[in-house]
Order: sequence, then C-alpha cells, then structure tokens
Amino acid sequence: MAPAHAIGGLGALPTVTGSIGERPMDLARIRNFSIIAHIDHGKSTLSDRILEMTGAVDMRQMRDQYLDSMDLERERGITIKAQNVRVEWKGDVFHLIDTPGHVDFGYEVSRSLAACEGVVLVVDAAQGIEAQTLANCYLAMEHDLEIVAALNKIDLPAADPDRYAAEIEKVLGIPADSILRISAKTGTGVDALLDAVAERIPPPTGDEDAPLQALIFDSQFDQYRGVVSSVRVMHGRLTAGSKVTFMQAAASHEAIEIGIRRPVPTPVAELGPGEVGYLIAGIKEVAQARSGETITTSLRGADTPLAGYRDPKPMVFSGLFPIDGDEFENLRDSLEKLSLNDASVTYVPESSGALGFGFRCGFLGLLHMEIVKERLEREFGLGLIATAPSVEYQVTQTDGSVVHVANPAELPQVQSIERIAEPYYKILIITPTDYTGTLMELCQARRGEMGKIEYLSSERVELQYELPLAEVVVDFFDQLKSRSQGYASLDYEPSGYRASDLVRVDVLLNGQTADAFSTIVHRSGAAAYGRRMTEKLRELIPRQLFDVPIQAAIGGKVIARETVRAKRKDVLAKCYGGDITRKRKLLERQKEGKKRMKSIGRVEVPGDVFISVLKLGD
Repeated sequence: MAPAHAIGGLGALPTVTGSIGERPMDLARIRNFSIIAHIDHGKSTLSDRILEMTGAVDMRQMRDQYLDSMDLERERGITIKAQNVRVEWKGDVFHLIDTPGHVDFGYEVSRSLAACEGVVLVVDAAQGIEAQTLANCYLAMEHDLEIVAALNKIDLPAADPDRYAAEIEKVLGIPADSILRISAKTGTGVDALLDAVAERIPPPTGDEDAPLQALIFDSQFDQYRGVVSSVRVMHGRLTAGSKVTFMQAAASHEAIEIGIRRPVPTPVAELGPGEVGYLIAGIKEVAQARSGETITTSLRGADTPLAGYRDPKPMVFSGLFPIDGDEFENLRDSLEKLSLNDASVTYVPESSGALGFGFRCGFLGLLHMEIVKERLEREFGLGLIATAPSVEYQVTQTDGSVVHVANPAELPQVQSIERIAEPYYKILIITPTDYTGTLMELCQARRGEMGKIEYLSSERVELQYELPLAEVVVDFFDQLKSRSQGYASLDYEPSGYRASDLVRVDVLLNGQTADAFSTIVHRSGAAAYGRRMTEKLRELIPRQLFDVPIQAAIGGKVIARETVRAKRKDVLAKCYGGDITRKRKLLERQKEGKKRMKSIGRVEVPGDVFISVLKLGD
C-alpha cells in the first residue's frame, strides 16, 4: 500500500493513523463536528473555505460546493447527502460533516449528529434565525452536543450581525458575545471559527482496548467495489484485513480496505476510537450495511450493538411506474441500491390497471420524492411516471380492526368504515410581520388550527399551526413563499392522527375506474376536486371513435361529469343524392356500431396525460 501522503496528489501531509506499528491517534487531538443551518445560509461554502484553509484541497483543484458530489446537488445548489472529510488544523484532527438544510433531509442531519461531539450553527447575518435554524439547533441539544454559533455573510450590505446576535441570545440562549462573525465567501473569521472548534468542542471518548464497536452512519453503492460505508469508531480498533461482523444483519465479512477521506479516499491500516473513515468489505447485498448498523470483530467482539437510529417514518406516498413495462425488474434493483444510500425510502410492489406494475414508495416530503425520482432516472437510466402524492391514513373498520392505507385504491368499502384518521403536522413559520395576515389566511384555508403566535422582534414573528399533512404536501410551501415574497421559512414535525370527514374520489373513464387518479380528500373539497379533475382530463384525453364520459364519483354518487366527444367518420361521403332512406340506414348502422364499441371499448390514456393530470396541484 502506498503511504497516505502520496495518494491523491495532496502534497506532504502529516502521517495518518494506519502507519504500520503506530498506535491509534491521541483522542485529545480529535474533534468531530457537523455544520448545521437553515437552507442557503452558507454551510457548503463554509466547508469549501475550511478545505482551502486547512490545505486539504489544492487550490488548482478547488471548486464551489466541493463536498457536493452529485450533479443534482450542484445544479440545484442544495446539499442532499451528508458528506464527511478529515482535515488538520494546528496539530488537531477535525472530522467535518457537511449536512443538508432542507426540512425533507432532516433525517440525514440526525444521522450525522450521532457521529459528532459538537456542531457549528451557521446563521445568515442578513436574515437571522429561520425555521430550520431552530429545528436543527434543538436536534443538537437533544444529542447533548456543544454548539459553536457563527453569523455568516457579514460582507453583505444588508448584514446586521449585532441585531441578529441579540436575537439568537433571546431565542436560543447562546450568549451574544460568544457568537463569531464570519464570511464563508471571503474567508473572514474562518480561522477564528476553527480555533473555537478546537477550544470549545470536547474530544471524543472511547477505549481502544475494548472490543470493537463502530457505527455506520451512511453507505453508498459502488458498482466496482460493492458497498462503501462511512463509519465512526466508538471503541476498539478497526484494522484492515480483519474479519468483522455486522451485528444487526448477523453477517461476517473481511475488511478489505479501510481509509479516511481527506477528501480524496486515502487507505489506512487502522482506525481507532473517535476516528471517522470508510470501510469496504466486498458486500454486494445492500441490506447488510444499512445506516445505524454496528460493526464489531468476529473474534472476541462486542456483545451488544450501539443504539443506532430510529427508522425514519415516511410521510408522503406515491406510486412509481416504469414507462416501459419491461423495466420493472430494473426499477426493483435500482430502488434496492438507492435505499442503501437513502434508508428513508420505503417501497412495496403494486399494480395498476392503467399503469401496469410498479412500486408504492414512501418519502419524507415532496422535495425528497422529487429528488429520488430524478436520481432513479439519472443514475439508473429509467423512465418513470409518478402518481399523485398521498399520505397514510388510519382506517378503523366496523369490526374494530385498524388498517393503514397509503394507496387510495386500497381504501375499504364505505359501509365497512367506522372512521378515518389522517396525520397532522405541527408547523412552524417564521416571517416578517408584514405577511402575518396573508399567511394566517393560508393556514386557515388549509384547515389549520392556530397554536401560538410569538414576536421574535418588532419585525419578525413566529407562527405555530397544526395542519393536516394532506394539505401541506401538495403546494403549501410554494404558496407560503409566494405570499411572503420568499421571506417566510417553514419547518414541520408530526403531531399524531386525528379523525376527519374524508372520502375517496374515484375517476371513471367510460364507466371503468382509473385507479391511478383516485384520491382521498376532505368531503368539503371533494366536489371542487372532482370538477377540476374531470375538466382537465376532458382537455387531455384524445378523442375516440365513441363518446367518453369522464365522471368523478364518491362511492356510487357522481359529483362531476365531462364528456370527450367522439370523432365522427363521414359515412355519407359516397352518397351523392339518391334516396334519403339509404342515408338514414347508414347513419343508424354507424350509431349501432358506436354503441357496441362503447360497451366493449377501452379508453387508451397516453402516459403524458397521467403526468399532466398529476400536476393538478400546480
């Protein structure tokens, strides 16, 4: 194996753990921390400056969003996957984890925090505390982590660091004089931030002589090397070439390669307590290396696994169907590989009369759903149709049994339902006071119940509401941004189930139910939804040789109807004058043929019609 300093062209770096015969690194030198913030407050830019200032990346190879490896991340300017890197600063070793900021990827943040002893909380000096600043800060407090707060973007003309430092002190209780002032873009104050990390964040604890316990906090699939797992060693030593056991999966493998990311993957011989790195064990079965798994040595290993993570609970469900039916097996394999990298995606097979075979998938939110669909199409070359997003309902039947329904087509018959409960979310909105009225109106129109209203300052207010998740998933976020001119921010968390007056609206084409268009809505909005759906379908479905009635129905009751008029073939084209009875006979025969065709005819709905209709919420 080449010495670590020769790999990746990084120049002469200090010797890393793993040099043959060297003891694991002194724990007092290690700092493990995450960068957390609201979306677009400068996490990835700060990571770039840290990589530059610590000499981890050569200036010639430097690019913006260096740790965002996916094309999708770079195009959208957001972080989707948490990334880790090892850097050195004034004799200390920092393991830095750059986390996502969007509410849908909060699960990635919580996994990262389990591998850290502290966080750097970044707040925009021109915008102050936003909804996810609070959510991520409370998450760090739950993990009992040391918080180093920094106001970023002090170079902006609109920056007001004194005002927002006072706001942070008032809302989060972090002393204003301990909050650092930095500009991640220009590098101002970043060296002082790194010094503060070394001073304030405690070193990890761990016993190098204890049996090995290492936590997998992320995994990804490499088609040439199998599963590559990101690991944090808690106790003991992880050695290359040793036999290791994955405790929850009860599977043993050889540690073919272990290493560190600086950020170029650099193989080492050993990782000790407190260190973060990667493990390649030639695993091809993706289920054997899920996030939250504990690794120990096969000989004289640990008796108990680490706590791991709570499984994330999907909140939004959608059917994913391949446009080409022959791609079903490819879709299954692709979902299996993707779920290794993103354990929050769930999927079960389902079939649809209109769309064929596919999977009912569970996501953490609408952006998460959009990202997963786009990743499947890009990384695995699939063409997909996604059905309208729905949520999971709790249905209590007349016999007392409770069933969970994520697919509207699976809702039991009306006569066997005693009550339907839907998930509610507690939402937190932080907005300038000018937009308070219009945002309260939006929440109340979506069946929201106000929790509290609190003024953070004379210009900014915090609103708390409880809303049904079904009212949030479609276009609530877009409406929020539109009504507040982009200034309001949103965070949300589950708050349990409540009984509601819900009904299933079915769409019938020529008398046959098109299950892909079925949805569950509140009874008060059912008629309006039915009218919108039938009108849109009338415009999009191509004309057939017979009239096609499009109906929206609740049970056996039709609540809206439109008709796609038939194409009419001119059967009288050959009749130049002559007896009128002959023309009548031809028209009657055509009428009989249309009636017979209507009774046996199937309405062919092109794939792009599904895509257009399912954007109804837009």
